[in-house]
Amino acid sequence: MKGGFGPAKRRWKGLAIGVLFLVFLSMLVPLAFLLGLHNGFHSPGLGTAQQTPAPNGIRTHGRYDSKNVPNQSESDKQSHNNDPVGKVRPTLPKETHRNTTSEVKNETVRWNATPNNQQQKGTPVHPGDVQSLPSTNHTTDSTVKSIEYRKGDVDESRKLCEQKFGSYCLWREENKEKMKDLMVKKLKDLLFVARSYYPTIAKIPTESKFTHEMKVNIQDFERVLSESTTDLDLPPQIEKKLQKMEAVIARAKSFPVDCNNIDKKLRQIYDMTEDEANFHMKQSAFLYQLAVQTIPKSLHCLSMKLTVEYFKSPLEMELSHREVFSDPLLQHYVIISNNVLASSVVVNSTVRHARESRSLVFHVLTDRQNYYAMKLWFYKNSYREAAVEVLNIEQLNYHDKTTSLHLSLPVEFRVSFHTHDKMHYLTTFSHSHYLLPKIFQNLSKIVILDEDVVVQHDLSALWSLNMNGKVNGAVQLSSVRLDQLKSYIGPGSLSKNSFVWMSGLNIIDLARWRELDLTESYWRLVREMSVGEVSAEGVALRANFLTFQGLIYALEDFWVLPGLGHDHGISTQAIRKAPVLHYNGNMKPWLDLGIPKYKVYWRKFLNREDPYLSQCNVNP
Repeated sequence: MKGGFGPAKRRWKGLAIGVLFLVFLSMLVPLAFLLGLHNGFHSPGLGTAQQTPAPNGIRTHGRYDSKNVPNQSESDKQSHNNDPVGKVRPTLPKETHRNTTSEVKNETVRWNATPNNQQQKGTPVHPGDVQSLPSTNHTTDSTVKSIEYRKGDVDESRKLCEQKFGSYCLWREENKEKMKDLMVKKLKDLLFVARSYYPTIAKIPTESKFTHEMKVNIQDFERVLSESTTDLDLPPQIEKKLQKMEAVIARAKSFPVDCNNIDKKLRQIYDMTEDEANFHMKQSAFLYQLAVQTIPKSLHCLSMKLTVEYFKSPLEMELSHREVFSDPLLQHYVIISNNVLASSVVVNSTVRHARESRSLVFHVLTDRQNYYAMKLWFYKNSYREAAVEVLNIEQLNYHDKTTSLHLSLPVEFRVSFHTHDKMHYLTTFSHSHYLLPKIFQNLSKIVILDEDVVVQHDLSALWSLNMNGKVNGAVQLSSVRLDQLKSYIGPGSLSKNSFVWMSGLNIIDLARWRELDLTESYWRLVREMSVGEVSAEGVALRANFLTFQGLIYALEDFWVLPGLGHDHGISTQAIRKAPVLHYNGNMKPWLDLGIPKYKVYWRKFLNREDPYLSQCNVNP
């Protein structure tokens, strides 16, 4: 029987030996791969990326290879060869960073030695040298090893900024401003996030203590923000509260929460914030209009102090050269204003640029409240040889006694059209302007200057103009026609081809005005149109244009440069060339809302050494 099983047993042993040999070979191939033999037979798709020298401070992605690292010590190479784990890390294809520095095409390699992608600090190296990191036994398929290039003495980021993004990038760095009330905004952001996570955390039964802690922090932040609107209002211990809230939010984010709940809460808070933003937008618009229409506190203080000083002063305020106020041979300028400082700038700028100040006479029409302040100011401040007269329009008897007489300033209308990209401010005469022919009965010609103008050239050429029977010499706004104002002034008999004229600088032929009795025509139009549905502003605008229709003498456009009270795009060259600057618009130069770059042309005609300005902190 033994002899019968001999050949079969030998065949079985042969098969067993063959199987063992195959098993040995199957283990030998991975072992060879682990021992580094794979370096001799790379697959085409996973080849070693060719490294190019990269500038200092630039990172891109590729495969780490010790042969591509210059100046590597033998000990580093030996430690790399002795690390079997490092040899099985997968070869990764190149990637592209989407940050600022990654858009440069030069590439370096970035590996990470720890599974948490935490970079370990190494010893400093020279630019171009590699800082290798110690290996670890923990590996994942996505780990890569980090290699950093130390920045040299030259700021490479600035060079890259200049090369890649051009001048805007450098301009952004040079003109970067610190955000105002940054801490308050940060507190609001943290409160926003904490509120969105709180409902979800509150539903976790095992986290009642943390829920209470989170609620306390939210309430604390709400109390702080209810009492503080700026960084200066914040309590001294706000830094600790901030760190505590950041820790609470970080812990809340570590919980497995339902994203739908977070999304719903964020949307609710967003809707509440949007409603709040709309409320503040409407409120800011109202406050803006209030600031525009209200005299600043400093100017009100100036008027009150001058008024008190007027009654305390024993000086005689009557001017000795009363006869010049009615001399028709002199150049008479009329200013209608209740603003002491603005009137002073108009007078001062006109006198400074006049060839002969002796022939200049100014008539300042104001109301009862500012009359004494105006009178004392122009008494104490001299303007070369020019004469200044202050009149209280409420004490004049040149109007219908049945109608109450109040000072009314030039009327401004903001209009815009779909066919134009720009917004326009139309400035027209007020009711007070139609009293001028009766107030100055001995004069045949005057020049009206609005309180928001600055004179930069001599205006004597206006007095020699031949107006060819016209009454009002004004600059026309050629970009706006009267037919485009139908929505503002209503239908009527206005000429469609006529352009809109502007107040600011107007030369008036008073003799021709009286001859045509334009004052009576104006008041008749006002009474007739006030019966309809047109607004009071529309009535005033339409009555002005109808009264002077066909009676406007068009001054050349170079005389007046308008828009300094609303247009931010006026060039410096145009401002310097203009004889008269008109700050029409809401942003007057004496307001905090005024456009800063235009204020300098108005400020230089202020007498900053005046003690009343310093006492009232007048610094427009």
